[in-house]
Order: sequence, then C-alpha cells, then structure tokens
Amino acid sequence: MQKPSAEAVITPESRVCEGAVCSVCERGVLASFRSVEGWEYLRCPHCEATLMAQANWLAPDEERAVYDLHDNRPEDPGYRAFLEKLALPLLDRIPPGASGLDFGCGPGPALADMLQDAGMEVVLYDPFFYPSQSALNHQYDFITCTEVVEHLHHPAKVFGQLDGLLKPGGWLGVMTCFQTSDDRFDNWHYRRDPTHVVFYREVTLALIAERWGWTMIVPRKDVAIFHKPL
Repeated sequence: MQKPSAEAVITPESRVCEGAVCSVCERGVLASFRSVEGWEYLRCPHCEATLMAQANWLAPDEERAVYDLHDNRPEDPGYRAFLEKLALPLLDRIPPGASGLDFGCGPGPALADMLQDAGMEVVLYDPFFYPSQSALNHQYDFITCTEVVEHLHHPAKVFGQLDGLLKPGGWLGVMTCFQTSDDRFDNWHYRRDPTHVVFYREVTLALIAERWGWTMIVPRKDVAIFHKPL
C-alpha cells in the first residue's frame, strides 16, 4: 500500500509571494493581481489560480478562532441540502459499503453522517478538530473535501497527498466556490473570509486533474468530482 506523504514544511523557496512558483500547479510564477482592503493577492498565469500573499495569512490560533464561529450543525436541514450538491452526484458513482475519508470535515461532520446513512464507511480527518494521523495511513474508495481546498496553504502538496490516499479507481469530491469574473473579486463574499487563501477557476481544477492523471466532471455548480484510473 502506498503511504501518502505529509504536507511539506514551508521553506523560503515555497513562500507565497510575487515571483514565487505557484503553490497550486508548481509551474507558473506568481504575479501581483490586486490589493483589497490591505490584503495582497497574486495570480498564476499558468493555472489561473488566485492566491492570498503569505504575509496576509492568519496565524493558526487566529484561523481556528474563525472556524469556531462557523455554525455548521449536522442536524441543520439547510446545511444538509447544501452538502447534497456534492453528496448526491458522488453517491451515484460509488457502491454501497465503500470506504471513504472526509478530509477537512470540520467540527460538525454532517457530510460523513449523510454518507454513512447511505451505507458508506467514513473516516474523519481535520487538522484542527479530528487531527488523528492514523486516518492518513490508509487508502480509500472515495474522499470528500467540502469547503476545504480554499484554505490550503500548500495546495499542490495536499492534492498529491490526496492522490496517495485514494485507491486506484477511487473518487475525489471537491466543493469550493469557483472564481469567475475578476470584476466581482473585490466584493466577492468568498474573498472576504480571511481563512480563504486560494481561489480556483474550473480550468485550475482541470489542470490539477491533468497533473495527477485524473478525469474530472462538474456535475453541479461549484462541485468537481475526480476519478483516479485503475
């Protein structure tokens, strides 16, 4: 069994700043995009990702404090309906009894409850709320990442980690607000969350899929499902 690698430690060469290599695709060189309310944003000319400059990232305790304000209760019908955007198209593709990982599940793992109700086995992992490293020592039939990838400080490293966690023939479901028009970026609600440090266009996710040899479909708005070949 392939053991996934841990997320890389920050080095001076890996800092997210103007002139650095893009931490999403690891191919483009980041250029200044714009400054909004004192926060600096960068753009990759290769994958078209937009990244918050590392100098503006929150400290871990500040980041945790923001997450503690979220009210994502598993029993909330509105929140469950929101998660169905990913859950339903994913369930169409995985057999009953499949083993999965809810990566970045947060404090209230509603999606895991929904998938377990549908007959799946789900393990929880979250660096703040369910930090057990044992969850990262196995491979899974499917992995879910709902409202997670926009928080990643080292996206390319984490997507590589997810590839290692996914069995051949497995499925990875990602939900994040896709960036569209630059004209709306300054006032976009997604940008206003200080824990959101990277924003993906659909083409960005397609390039990530290409890098890892996955196929990608977009079954719903702001949802991408990746399939790892056998």
